Amino acid sequence: METSRVTYLGDLRTEALHLKSGQIIFTDAPVDNQGKGEAFSPTDLLATSLGVCAITVVGIAARTHGFNVDGATIKITKIMASEPRRVGEVVVEFDFPAANYSDKEKAIITNTIKTCPVSQSLSPNLKQTFIVNFSD
Repeated sequence: METSRVTYLGDLRTEALHLKSGQIIFTDAPVDNQGKGEAFSPTDLLATSLGVCAITVVGIAARTHGFNVDGATIKITKIMASEPRRVGEVVVEFDFPAANYSDKEKAIITNTIKTCPVSQSLSPNLKQTFIVNFSD
């Protein structure tokens, strides 16, 4: 079943339509690659997908084990490499709110982060750096 449809709008911009929800994402080439940088670039989406996927599976694990990660935030840094031009590293830094997580819950969180489907789908040549900060 088709997931999305993308239309090239010209001037290095696309419109991606998620067919089930009707949500739209625009992309633009980054300024360091002839674009305007007015929207997520395709490589920004790749890096962001890694963080979003990781926190989603953590949310599933938290629900399964009876604790909460609401309010967690993520800082994502994409580091480009060259020859060939590609994403060389994605740094995903999680900040979990003060919630008095037990050692077991912290272990569930840190172990689950590395198992998200996006992480497992990316090339082993892409360095994935996960940093986990707990406020308690």
